[in-house]
Amino acid sequence: MTDAEGTPVPHRAVVVGVIPDQPPRVLKEAARYATLFGAPLIVAHVDITRFVTYADPDGYVQPASLDLDIAAGEAQLARVRDAATTVLSGTGVDWTVVQLVGDPALALRHLADRAEARLIVVGTRRRGFGESVREFLTGSVAARLAHRQSRPILVVPLEEPARDEEDLWPEG
Repeated sequence: MTDAEGTPVPHRAVVVGVIPDQPPRVLKEAARYATLFGAPLIVAHVDITRFVTYADPDGYVQPASLDLDIAAGEAQLARVRDAATTVLSGTGVDWTVVQLVGDPALALRHLADRAEARLIVVGTRRRGFGESVREFLTGSVAARLAHRQSRPILVVPLEEPARDEEDLWPEG
């Protein structure tokens, strides 16, 4: 089983969705569960500026870009790979980084299906008005995963929890 670049995809792995500049807590929790399961870890970055135009029977994906700046997606992948190297070095976890394209929830679900994943790990969204609007328009990746596939999902908070009296959707 291989990813879009022909790289072997580990079987029965823990899959973690990672974005650039995400707090390391998500990767640390994913590594902890991979260790508990004795499973490899697949660190997946989804390039939302590209989409799948064709997938052949072997699983090779032909992507097309919404944006002509393909180097931006490659730069994001490099940042995710660097973060994974920093966080996962010395953990003893067997890990690999893959880049997916398209809708994050669908891409992670398809990867988990191909790898027969034991668990999918994602982080919560960042707090703030812009992130609230983005989630309203596109939906929560964690919620969409939970409703559209049968694997367990671990949702890791990215920040300190909001206080009950805190306004999560400040005006302005």
